[in-house]
Amino acid sequence: MKVLIPLAEGCEELEAVTMIDLLRRANIEVVTAGLAEGPVTASRGTVLVPDATLDAALREEYDMVALPGGLPGADHLDNDGRLRDLLQGMASQGRYTAAICAAPKVLLHAGLLRGKCITAYPGALDGLDLRDVTLQDDAVIVDGNVVTSRGPGTAMDFALTLIELLEGVKVRGEVEAGLMRS
Repeated sequence: MKVLIPLAEGCEELEAVTMIDLLRRANIEVVTAGLAEGPVTASRGTVLVPDATLDAALREEYDMVALPGGLPGADHLDNDGRLRDLLQGMASQGRYTAAICAAPKVLLHAGLLRGKCITAYPGALDGLDLRDVTLQDDAVIVDGNVVTSRGPGTAMDFALTLIELLEGVKVRGEVEAGLMRS
């Protein structure tokens, strides 16, 4: 399995790093891609070094694209036409698209949320056209091939859900046991 995690200036580092770390613990190939060349400074000043640029990453195939939130990171992702095209292509092929925090707006603007139940950071979708979208307060929601989550505090549950979808309950359980969550 292979997952693309795009990294934009101002992304939420807790969400990005949690996804990267847990997916890699599950032996899922993760490619992090910056929207531009060079390091990405996240919302709290953490500097992340992407594996590739988005242009280079787009030459490969993925089983899932997972978007970290945070502002203005989610806005930068939302404004990137390359990413919108990729997400639409993933959806048309029945592949997973996932977004946490403010990033569900990217899926919304790509036209992937019609008829879906989703969750997002409170207020992140205010003022947006949510006709045909059911917004709920759950920590993580899986609706078909769309996965959404609320924010930094739900990042671990979100990443574990992504592992379960890609590799099954057994692998999720193995990764979760190593985290000593209970």
